[in-house]
Amino acid sequence: MTFTKATIAAVAGMLTLGACTDPGMLGDPADPNRNRNQGVLLGAGLGAVVGNLTGGDTKATVAGAVLGGVAGGLVGTELDKQEAELRASMGNDRVRITNTGDRLIVTLPQDILFATDSFTVSPALTPDLRAVSQSLQSYPNSTVQVVGHTDNTGEAAYNQDLSERRALAVATVLMNSGTSPSRIMTIGQGENTPVASNLTPEGRAQNRRVEIVILPNR
Repeated sequence: MTFTKATIAAVAGMLTLGACTDPGMLGDPADPNRNRNQGVLLGAGLGAVVGNLTGGDTKATVAGAVLGGVAGGLVGTELDKQEAELRASMGNDRVRITNTGDRLIVTLPQDILFATDSFTVSPALTPDLRAVSQSLQSYPNSTVQVVGHTDNTGEAAYNQDLSERRALAVATVLMNSGTSPSRIMTIGQGENTPVASNLTPEGRAQNRRVEIVILPNR
């Protein structure tokens, strides 16, 4: 059977979209290799598209899919391993770790990280941040975004400044614990990216957070 370049690119695109939107394609959510599988699908789909666009023939497209799938699978496997080790090292069960298949997101609620209106890291959370830093040193092939968020209480400019200071405070603990400053970017989002409604106390509490986003270098 002969496939045209357009057909292969379309199939690759559907695989990539499916991997992002249909959890059923990846099987049991409890599968420890689920994120590796997602990485393979995403890598293969993107690799096929790149191969199709740059190589201009079917062989290049297939080669791109194979290489992309291998790379995506390796990234997914590393993230699965790092996630498991991080979970084992966390001392506070309110610290949330999310593995999306292409990154890890460590979410630190403000209520356990800072006092109200403060950007001084709670001593109780310092060991967990040191554990994150140790993980980053064990997995050096990644970059890190430390992102501060607030709710919408008060002036937007004040919240923006507070989110920046909190992100920097968390990043400073990571760096003082051995993570290279060249790997870390600090970002203040203020009240701009809520994950819950700011109309309830519970929602506002969810929005007050710092996220450590670990992005593998492909």
